[in-house]
Amino acid sequence: MKMQSQAVLHGIKSSKGEIEGRPFDSTTFHISVDLGQTSSGESIGVVTRPFKCGTSDEFKKWAHLKNSWPLGGVPVLCEFDIVAGADQTAKLTLLGIKPAGQVKAA
Repeated sequence: MKMQSQAVLHGIKSSKGEIEGRPFDSTTFHISVDLGQTSSGESIGVVTRPFKCGTSDEFKKWAHLKNSWPLGGVPVLCEFDIVAGADQTAKLTLLGIKPAGQVKAA
């Protein structure tokens, strides 16, 4: 099942190269998630979770923000694929990500 969600993007990392003859090429997005959904026991606040999406070319779309990255992160619109796992958990896969549009004041 696909769904869209607004989130906060806190960082992006591009990885491309070769290890022991095996090539790799990806971009990892670090997105805020509710800490309560990722741990057992009591919790307060949010953490970032890495989501791989696309090749290192995806990083180039965000490179213009390198010297002006906002401390609080960047609001984004994410498209996820949700698949039910055998252990009654949901697996999220990031399919797409883009900066959220400007919200108009009421």
